[in-house]
Amino acid sequence: MSDLLDSLPPQNDPNLLVGIETSDDAGVYRISPDLALIFTADFITPPVDDPRLFGQIAATNALSDVYAMGGKPMTCMNLVGFPSHELSIDILKGIIAGAFEKIREAGAVLVGGHSTEDEEPKFGLSVTGTVHPEKIWRNSTAKAGDRLILTKPIGSGVLFNANRKGWVESKDLDACLDWVTQLNNKPAEAALAHVPHACTDITGFGLAGHTYNMARHAGVTFRIDLSRVPVMGGALDMYKRGMTTGVNDSNRELVANHIRFEAQLPEWHREIVYDPQTAGPLIFSVAPEKAEPLLASLKQAGIAQAVQIGEVVPHDGACLVFV
Repeated sequence: MSDLLDSLPPQNDPNLLVGIETSDDAGVYRISPDLALIFTADFITPPVDDPRLFGQIAATNALSDVYAMGGKPMTCMNLVGFPSHELSIDILKGIIAGAFEKIREAGAVLVGGHSTEDEEPKFGLSVTGTVHPEKIWRNSTAKAGDRLILTKPIGSGVLFNANRKGWVESKDLDACLDWVTQLNNKPAEAALAHVPHACTDITGFGLAGHTYNMARHAGVTFRIDLSRVPVMGGALDMYKRGMTTGVNDSNRELVANHIRFEAQLPEWHREIVYDPQTAGPLIFSVAPEKAEPLLASLKQAGIAQAVQIGEVVPHDGACLVFV
């Protein structure tokens, strides 16, 4: 998709502050000196069978892109693909009810949506948010010397897949569900005063894919201590037992020529960096003197597993180095 977008002619509108050039989380358009609008859309297939939980997870996932830009979500529109000839409309009602709970929690409003007949349920949101034009968080502006801070554990992809086979213990699944229904509003709000140089949320491309995009667009290298990356309970065990996801291979291929492992780890352990997340964590790139104050603010906001996982260094031949 990025190659397709790269083939389009440039858009020379001075009010387009974030467009398609840097694989960012959302687009941003300035409408006044003090106000810009954030535009994003995301939808997913069901990671769980419970309709309400599906709606909550999908909404949390879609809203996250606005938080990753340093903004506040304002309006949402449902995006629905649904096999109405096969499934009861009560299932769709449950999905939308779950999403509505998260929209209200975010302080946004639902203003409509669009639905289409589909063979498999799909649900998400188109979200419009606001941000000050001079306070946008981009994914492309990390600086050498920065510290990298992650706000949630990773591993939801393999846990959801393994759960379909009944491999996941209920305590691990419950913890996973708690994480993927946790809005990224609190870490975003806690970070505002610390002015991150860059930010993104870790979703479908996994930790490796999203940090690769950050590093390559900034022309730097991310050195990440894999032992410090928080992982959801049971996720590594699933990889050790041979479970994976249908996306790990493509995520690995995306970064194959730009990644180096200095940590001596078995192949199954390395798979966690390619694990596709849904409603995953934010990752901040902040000046070194702001790392500890940001961590303190995150902990004060209840983001208990926020942790510094690495640093940004001048480009050394690879965009990503796992140590």
